[in-house]
Amino acid sequence: MRLRDKSAVVTGAGSGFGAGIARKFAAEGARVMLADINESAAKEVAAGIGGIAQQVDVASGESIARMAAEAAAAFGSIDILVNNAGVTHLPAPLEDVSEADFDRVLAVNCKSVYLTARALVPMMKRAGSGAILNVASTAGLSPRPRLNWYNASKGWMITATKAMAVELAPAGIRVNAICPVAGETPLLKSFMGEDTPEMRAKFLATIPIGRFSTPEDMGNAACFLCSDEASMITGVALEVDGGRCI
Repeated sequence: MRLRDKSAVVTGAGSGFGAGIARKFAAEGARVMLADINESAAKEVAAGIGGIAQQVDVASGESIARMAAEAAAAFGSIDILVNNAGVTHLPAPLEDVSEADFDRVLAVNCKSVYLTARALVPMMKRAGSGAILNVASTAGLSPRPRLNWYNASKGWMITATKAMAVELAPAGIRVNAICPVAGETPLLKSFMGEDTPEMRAKFLATIPIGRFSTPEDMGNAACFLCSDEASMITGVALEVDGGRCI
């Protein structure tokens, strides 16, 4: 019960890593709002853990403001924010990625971090405490070819994490990131371009531990970083990647 009496908002919690994080948080005693653009998916996961589902478009300031208001009404205060929602473009030469795809990647992966901070950091400042976790990627540390603008968006997220951490530390707010390698999530096929045994073998060959990340891996790492056990840790980008970045 490491998160007993804590309240948390997890974006992109309807599937994949976000669902794994939400389930772990609930198991450790947190009250969880599962925010996702797919409301039915969020409701399905929420029903299994006693959480609250909230439809949200993380690239919309108005939608994020509604999410924050609903979370404040339900919980009174927000102790933990996990910026997990993310998208990618399909593998392609960097000059061939469409402007629409570029804009979507930057809006969902980067602008969302600004929007959630604008909405929730004031509440955390008033409380004098809080933990923010940004789900970045090994792509932000060791980029793969043909995912150029996705790589760049995750590098932005890592730098944002460090900048937020140093600014918010005096207010009692810690900010960290986790950097998973590709995992068994809805985005896996998009990263690979096609989901075939050959492509999976090629990806797995770059991971020394020899398997993909799982939602449970992310839940465990997120729980530690957002718990009081990590009270001296801020501004880190923790590689949860089976050795991918070595």
